[in-house]
Formats: sequence, structure tokens, C-alpha cells
Amino acid sequence: MYVKSDREDRDRIDADDLSLVRRTIGGDRGAFGALVDRYQKPIYNVALRIVKNPEDAEDIAQTVFMKAYQKLDGFDERYRFFSWIYRIAINESLNFSTRRRSFEALEPSMQSTVDSPEEETIKLDKEERVGDAILELEPEDRAIVILKHFQGFSYAEIGFILNIPDKTVKSRLYTARQRLKDVLTRMGYFNK
Repeated sequence: MYVKSDREDRDRIDADDLSLVRRTIGGDRGAFGALVDRYQKPIYNVALRIVKNPEDAEDIAQTVFMKAYQKLDGFDERYRFFSWIYRIAINESLNFSTRRRSFEALEPSMQSTVDSPEEETIKLDKEERVGDAILELEPEDRAIVILKHFQGFSYAEIGFILNIPDKTVKSRLYTARQRLKDVLTRMGYFNK
């Protein structure tokens, strides 16, 4: 029942997005504002995870929405709007990262409460090590790991976002995981 409810919610949001896209194409700028309000935070967050700088992530998010607005008439209704705009965000973030190649610390992800201070310390240490290791990956590897493991996208959605076939997603994800494992091993993560 819970899974069905999540699917129904997603279908409802997708239908609402499509309606907002159509209204925007028809000249209703307020409809696009509703899409910006709905997706501003996830677009900012993915940009932040890739470029690791809040101001740069804000600039990227603005660019993403500007490009999405300009290209909205080319939106293919067979796909989810969120996947489409997420693809633009990933591409903008990777392009920016390639140009700037800065390696600042990742912002900590939302933390859940744990029972004891010791458990919290262990969890924070693991998150920090994984975050540091992800920063050592090339931007393309970093993006695919973030899309799959932090954002929870399916192989098909990642393929759409990165404009690559599903089999290539699986192959690149496997390679990125191996590189991440190598970095974690080099950092001594598996020795403790």
C-alpha cells in the first residue's frame, strides 16, 4: 500500500508538472514560477554536491532554470520534467566543474538522529570519509555516484540525465564504484 501511494504521488506530480509546462509554453509565466519553486532546492543541491560551493551552486541553478525556460518548447512529454531539468543541472554542474576544478569540502548531508553520541560520531566519520573520497573522483564519476546513491535515480533515469545508454550507466557506475573503493582503501577506510 505504501509503495502504491508513493507511485500515485509521483504520477500526480508528473501530471501536474506536465500541466505547468504546457501552461508555460502557452505564455503563463506564473506556471514556470511554480516549477522553479518545486525544483529549486533539488537542482541547487545536485549542483552543490558536484561543484562544492554554495555561491557557484546558486549561479548554476539560475542558469539551469534560464536554459530550461528557453528550451521548454523542446521538452519531450514522454519523460518526466524532473528528469529533464535534472539532466540540464548535471550537465551545467559538470561543465562548471571541468572549467573550475576546485575541490572544496562537500556540505554535510541531512543527518538523521541516532541513539548515542558514539554512534553519531561513527556515522559522521563515515559520511565525512565517503564525502572526501567522492571529492577525489573525476566529475563524471562523482555525478553518476551521486545520481544513483544520493539521489536514488534508476539506471534509465541516469541514462536520460547523462544522455547515455542504460548499459553504459551500469558500466560507468561499476567503474566509479571501483574507483571510489580504491580511494577509500588508499585513505585507510577499510583498515579501521
